[in-house]
Amino acid sequence: MTTTTASTVPTSSIEERVNELRALDDPAAARDQAWVWFEQLGREARRDRAGASAKLDELFRLGVPPADLDGRTEGIFVTPLIAPRVDPVVRAVSSAWMPWLGKRFDAAASRGDNVLRASARLPSKLLWPLYSMGDAEGDASAFEFETGVEPGRVDPDRQVLKIDYSAIGRNPRLTIRPIRDELVEVVPGANLGKILLRSRSGEHRLIGYFALKS
Repeated sequence: MTTTTASTVPTSSIEERVNELRALDDPAAARDQAWVWFEQLGREARRDRAGASAKLDELFRLGVPPADLDGRTEGIFVTPLIAPRVDPVVRAVSSAWMPWLGKRFDAAASRGDNVLRASARLPSKLLWPLYSMGDAEGDASAFEFETGVEPGRVDPDRQVLKIDYSAIGRNPRLTIRPIRDELVEVVPGANLGKILLRSRSGEHRLIGYFALKS
């Protein structure tokens, strides 16, 4: 059973809905309803960036580090939060072609990698000529990471599953190693993630949300 970091009495509609999902007797139904919720918030961000961002942040902060996350997961890019003028461009590009399919986790080794469409191999060579992708059951694998539970960089009062690309020397230095993903489980099987960008000073800034289904 998932433990929540929330109080017994819900203080908002977001917390109330999370508690309702966690109370469902059907874990698969709870996972699928949470997944639809993530997708809805992604669409809402197109017309109300600030409002959707606030809801996603509250939802993230109600989560807990995923327990026993192992193997391949299905992923979606929920929304970019880079800058108001940049987000529509990123959203249009990712809607037209999204090579990222999800992540794979090796719980025993505290490591993992990303799964991309096989068609991403050619564009990757243009961006990173010296970087070689691996194989993932007919798809491509890339951008390995290390995992571990620790306080969030922008949510230091919350425990998260860190997804750290900087520790892997073969990852592209300029575009991948400054990224840090942080993941929480909203309900078992439905995980919400923050995409953080590390500056040269070492500070982290939120630039988007993603989700993983396991």
